[in-house]
Amino acid sequence: MTDSIAVNMRNSPALITGMGAVTAIGQDITAISQSLKKGTSVFSFMTREGRCSDDLFIGAELPALTMPTQFDAYNLSTCSLSAKAALVALQQAWTDARLDTVEPEKIGLIVGGSNVQQRHLNNLRDKRKNAPYFIQPSYALNFMDSDICGICTELFGIRGSAFSLGGASASGQLAVIEAAKAVTSGALDVCVVVGALMDLSYWECHAFSSLGAMGSSRFSDAPTQACRPFDQQRDGFIYGEGCGVLVLERHQHALQRGAHLRGAIPGCAVVMDGNRNPDPSLAGEIAVIQQVLHNSAMTASDIDYINPHGSGSVLGDDTELQALAKTGLRSAPLNATKSLFGHALSAAGCLEIIATLIQMEQGFLHPSLNLDNPIQADFNWVTTTRHETNIKQALSLSYGFGGLNTAVCIIKP
Repeated sequence: MTDSIAVNMRNSPALITGMGAVTAIGQDITAISQSLKKGTSVFSFMTREGRCSDDLFIGAELPALTMPTQFDAYNLSTCSLSAKAALVALQQAWTDARLDTVEPEKIGLIVGGSNVQQRHLNNLRDKRKNAPYFIQPSYALNFMDSDICGICTELFGIRGSAFSLGGASASGQLAVIEAAKAVTSGALDVCVVVGALMDLSYWECHAFSSLGAMGSSRFSDAPTQACRPFDQQRDGFIYGEGCGVLVLERHQHALQRGAHLRGAIPGCAVVMDGNRNPDPSLAGEIAVIQQVLHNSAMTASDIDYINPHGSGSVLGDDTELQALAKTGLRSAPLNATKSLFGHALSAAGCLEIIATLIQMEQGFLHPSLNLDNPIQADFNWVTTTRHETNIKQALSLSYGFGGLNTAVCIIKP
């Protein structure tokens, strides 16, 4: 039996008024939009210090980040890649939503993701293993999940509530759901969501690989072909660095200040399987889809587009398609954003909502790379060619280890 949390916002939906992102295929919304339209990916063997040892793992890593000049006076040398990516993406979303006009006490922050700075911490330990008394004092900050909350609230002057929220690979979407609840309840006028970059070290990569969750070396001769959600040759997720930021506002507040409306969230749902293990639950996925449709006052036939979790997991992808079929969503168009970004883990749910918003705004559906032979061919796949279309009502899904299922409906404002 599943435990559930229903989020009904149909009478006063949370409004999305800003977004920003950094991914391996683009470091702002404009660049990411162009890459989505082209169907671009940059998968290769990863080379970051502390991520590869005797084993080589395929993934998509960010190019060097360009930090906003406003941070020049701040010492970022002790900040992790996760923190820097959050600052870059947050600056984009902050400007997009024009948050400088909002009282700092009315703005809150939720960071989706826990234990996201692992590579940074391991590198600090490795460099000081022969002289542990000289470890940087900043380690006492870095190992805590509140570190990214702290630097974001300090540099952007956020004075409302702020906290981090862990939900494994559903963290980003779970944070969006909590932000939507905060603004629709009136607790905050504005809530900023950071889907944090989970900076994997060698230890996590090796463990994921040993677990059978991360893609194997089957495509070591052709790394660009390794990430293939829903394809018959999939054999696990392929990691991708990324960070996404969304700004959610209370409906009345956004309208009063004349905010630019990116999208609206009429309903969300969270369902727990009661299961510590990584295996998916068909019952849980069916339940979360049914609840989000109910909470949004929609039926399956109302959905114009599905952005699925689609990780490339052998069991997970098959289970997800079964859930979509059993909830009447077999005919809705769908593509696989992770085939372009890679699996951004804690940031995935937030980044995939951003990808959904981009497609809704610009009237297209991006290609799905490496979807040569879908495991169920009778779904309405977007494969190697971009589709031009008008999306009015979309469904985004995220699932996380530990039995976590989340769903968000998104509509044009």
